[in-house]
Amino acid sequence: QVQLVESGGGLVQPGGSLRLSCVASGRIFIIYDMAWYRQAPGNQRELVATIASNGNANYADSVKGRFTISRDNAKNTVYLQMNSLKPEDTAVYFCNAAMRVAATLGRGDYWGQGTQVTVSS
Repeated sequence: QVQLVESGGGLVQPGGSLRLSCVASGRIFIIYDMAWYRQAPGNQRELVATIASNGNANYADSVKGRFTISRDNAKNTVYLQMNSLKPEDTAVYFCNAAMRVAATLGRGDYWGQGTQVTVSS
C-alpha cells in the first residue's frame, strides 16, 4: 500500500516562508511526475507546481518567483519552498504523485491527505 504524507504546514505572517515536504512510502516501483496542489475554502483544487523525475519544473503564474518545487528521488520526497507568502496563498496543500507500484501494473495517481497553510497577521 502506498502512502503520501505531507508535513510543514502552519500559520505564518504575510511575507514569511514555509517549506512543505511530502514523502511517498510503501510498495513503489517508479515515481514519475510529482506535484503540489492547493484548495482554498469554496474554491476548486488548483495546481501549484509540478516536477518531473529529471527535475524539470512548472509553476502556476500566481506563485512564479515565490515558490520552488524540488525532489529527492532517492528519498521519494518532494518539497515546496514557499517564500513571500500572501494571504491568498492560504489553503490546504496536497501532494500528488504519478507512479507505478509494480512493473506489471499501469501508472496511477496518488494523493496525500493535505496540510493546512494559513497566511495571516
